Amino acid sequence: MRVMKLNEVINTTGLSRSSIYAYMSKDNFPKPIQLGPRAVAWIEEEVQGWLMERVSQSR
Repeated sequence: MRVMKLNEVINTTGLSRSSIYAYMSKDNFPKPIQLGPRAVAWIEEEVQGWLMERVSQSR
């Protein structure tokens, strides 16, 4: 399993930080895991799955 920090999630999805957190608040984006007191990361497979779902919805 590989984890992604916020900057990598932004680069991978093309979304802004605020858009990512807005989608998360509506349960429309994978939630991050807590790595430490002030560090979070997203599971790469979950982010990739979210992207693939978006692609299939647009086709």
